[in-house]
Amino acid sequence: MIPAAVMDNHTENNYNYGAYFAPYRSEGVELLGAGLTGEDLAAIPEHWLSYPAPPASAHTMLALVYVFFTAAALIGNGLVIFIFSASKSLRTPSNLLVVQLAVLDFLMMLKAPIFIYNSIKRGFASGVIGCQIFAFMGSVSGTAAGLTNACIAYDRHSTITRPLDGRLSRGKVLLMMVCVWLYTAPWAILPQLQIWGRYVPEGFLTSCTFDYLTTTFDNKLFVASMFVCVYIFPMIAILYFYSGIVKQVFAHEAALREQAKKMNVDSLRSNQNAAAESAEIRIAKAALTVCFLYVASWTPYGVMSLIGAFGDQNLLTPGVTMIPALACKGVACIDPWVYAISHPKYRQELQKRMPWLQIDEPDDNASNTTSNTANSSAPA
Repeated sequence: MIPAAVMDNHTENNYNYGAYFAPYRSEGVELLGAGLTGEDLAAIPEHWLSYPAPPASAHTMLALVYVFFTAAALIGNGLVIFIFSASKSLRTPSNLLVVQLAVLDFLMMLKAPIFIYNSIKRGFASGVIGCQIFAFMGSVSGTAAGLTNACIAYDRHSTITRPLDGRLSRGKVLLMMVCVWLYTAPWAILPQLQIWGRYVPEGFLTSCTFDYLTTTFDNKLFVASMFVCVYIFPMIAILYFYSGIVKQVFAHEAALREQAKKMNVDSLRSNQNAAAESAEIRIAKAALTVCFLYVASWTPYGVMSLIGAFGDQNLLTPGVTMIPALACKGVACIDPWVYAISHPKYRQELQKRMPWLQIDEPDDNASNTTSNTANSSAPA
């Protein structure tokens, strides 16, 4: 229930909280949701309406952070989409998943202008329509990104643990991508249509997400189902596949060392094979880092939603809930730079197309030539 509040139309007009209205005040303190009426006020969970409005400096700081995140994400993911799409050598079935992840991260930050606008206006300025757009785009991009990360983990696991026949065909990858979107659709559409769950403002009322505060049985079931199906399932797959990669790499290295010891040589690898294997491991490391970032960034949000639905809601203050929301957006701008640092072929293409970036990545052909020259000049 909204605390006792009064509208002062004479002395408080200079505050201009939100988009249009003078603030409500309770015991002299401006409250979240002040000045909102009708549909906009009804959309806000009652939990938030008892908290004082944050200072303007908090809104300004978050707006600036989102501006930085948006620029980094759009530039970085735009480059990934361009390089992987334009380069013939990178248009492999496996890299289709990388492009899809970049598209989803790009989509995640396309909704940032709504948050920035709300922050500038210091409240729920975009209204119900802006809230629905923001939450729907976040639900689609977040859910599909988790599943795509799981698919990337499976691809890396298959390639490294079965090097002879483990590479995925284009048809299989396309089928996986279609399944990702089919799996994502109901979790985004059902709350949008308020068939199961709904989208509501959260925290400072400048961002929106699914309702994890309403304590009805149906809503609790929705939150629990979403937590298991959207967060737990992809995370289990990611952990399983990458633990399999680590196990395989350690077993392979141990076997090579043992065989080399029996043959009384330092290594069984040629320079060329070592370079090829090193490239595969670097790609796996890049994918592992991206997946770790996904798990690390979405875990706080998952825990927060469980607290809201099943725990002590008093722990969820507006300021506290903005931190997990910020972490989810941060990963969208970090992912592409992980590939820029770790993916050898992506770095080579960047080097070719943008030499002014001064990326020092040896070319595959140069490595192979060096290896062949060394082998041919070795004493018989």
